[in-house]
Amino acid sequence: MLPNKVASSVEEAVADIPEGASIMVGGFGFPGTPEALVKALLDRGVGNLICICGPWYAGARRTIGAAALVASGQVTRVITAPPVAPGPEAASEDDRMHLEIMPQGTLAERIRAGGAGIGGFYIPTGLGTSYEEGKGRMTISGVDCMFEEPIKADYALIRAQAADTMGNLVYRLAQRNWNPVMATAADVTIAQVDEIVDPGMLDPELVITPGIFVDRIVIAGGDNDPS
Repeated sequence: MLPNKVASSVEEAVADIPEGASIMVGGFGFPGTPEALVKALLDRGVGNLICICGPWYAGARRTIGAAALVASGQVTRVITAPPVAPGPEAASEDDRMHLEIMPQGTLAERIRAGGAGIGGFYIPTGLGTSYEEGKGRMTISGVDCMFEEPIKADYALIRAQAADTMGNLVYRLAQRNWNPVMATAADVTIAQVDEIVDPGMLDPELVITPGIFVDRIVIAGGDNDPS
C-alpha cells in the first residue's frame, strides 16, 4: 500500500511539535513562506524554540514566517544569515534570545550538509573574523579554511506548490529558495501546499523534493506569498 502523508489540517500537522524543538522555517523574505503552518504554531504557543531560517530584510513585516515566531517571544535562539530586520537584535540585547548570524552561503551549505549526512566541510568565508572563533582551521590547496559543522533540526516547515499523497513536492518560482534544502535536513518535514494529487499525477521531471524526505503535507493557501 502506498503511503498517505496528508494531514487533515495545519493544526494537526504541527500538533506534536514540543517545547524546545529546533525548527527550520522556509522562505526568503515573503516568497515561499509556510505562513499557515507558522500561524498554527503561533496559536499553540509552544515556546523555547530554536529557529533556523533565511534572512529577514529591514522593514519587513514581523507577521510572516520565522519573524512572526521571533516577535511572539516563542523563540530563544535563532540561526540565520544577514541582513536581519529590526527585532531580533533587540530581543538578543535583553537576553531573551540568542542570535547566531553567519554568511548566507555558509548557512545554506551547512543545512545541505546536514541533509546529505556529511560530517562537515572546510570553507574560507569568514576566516580571520570573530566568526572563526572556536572553529578548526586547515590549509587546502594553499588556501586557509575553517571547519563548519552541519546543521539539522527536529522539524522543517516548508512551502511548495503541489504534492502527491506520497509527499513528492513541486515548487513554484521563488518557493525554491530555502525550502528544498531544509526539507532534507530535519527529522520531520511538514509541507504546506496549494494542491494535493494522486500518485502519478505529478510530472516526475518537476519533482524537486522526493517524498522520502517529507513526513506530512497539508493544503493551505498563502495570501502573502508572491512567488
